[in-house]
Amino acid sequence: MAGADQRKVAFVTGASSGIGRAAAAALIARGYATALVDRDEKLGREVEAELRSKGDCAFIRCDVTDDAGVKAAVEQTVARWGRLDAAFNAAGIDGEHTLLADGTMENWNRVVAIDLTGVFSCMRHQIPQMLKSGGGAIVNCASVAGLVGAPYVGAYAAAKHGVVGLTKAAALDYAAQGLRVNAVCPGMIDTPMSRVGLTPEITEALLAESPTRRLGQPEEVAAAVVFLIADAPGFLTGQTIAVDGAWTAR
Repeated sequence: MAGADQRKVAFVTGASSGIGRAAAAALIARGYATALVDRDEKLGREVEAELRSKGDCAFIRCDVTDDAGVKAAVEQTVARWGRLDAAFNAAGIDGEHTLLADGTMENWNRVVAIDLTGVFSCMRHQIPQMLKSGGGAIVNCASVAGLVGAPYVGAYAAAKHGVVGLTKAAALDYAAQGLRVNAVCPGMIDTPMSRVGLTPEITEALLAESPTRRLGQPEEVAAAVVFLIADAPGFLTGQTIAVDGAWTAR
């Protein structure tokens, strides 16, 4: 076990790609020993090899829909580094793009299992370990679709609204124990998932409506995550921070 030096330890899901990967890199750069948690072992190992040159990290294969697997991943993190201080729960999918009544139960169940129940599963195993360390900080990845309506992705919007509510509930439950829980709500971010889900025509139409006229970068969301984990005051908890280029400011 490598926890004698009392380094801060972070647990990042969805760490092999997009926002999760950017946040893991940013936390490692800030000196956090970081568990790179993802179900994609090939990509996860590649990210681990890349980020190990920047600091202490380890890939842990885990599907957030498997509660026993999540428990084991958290335990493996603590066994390796001796503690857990922070988590960014970023694993998620957007699912089918369709009118609500045309959506399938298979899509609904899959999106909710990953995007909402997966966050609950992670928090329920992360929180006891953080309390053993005297508190900590959790950031959940919601979306602007968790703040306002989003057409054609009803399951995703419902799940992300749920993440916002779950974040607030957890913040209230543990505020007195030194555990802060917040959420980031990314807008249109240039990630592999968004490139698959958005056609060039849809992207062009969305950018025309965007106050910034551009896509955000994963590193911009990661900067907000690191602030909420490492720099935010103790009184900042239970909040949802939109990183959306003023998309929801209207």
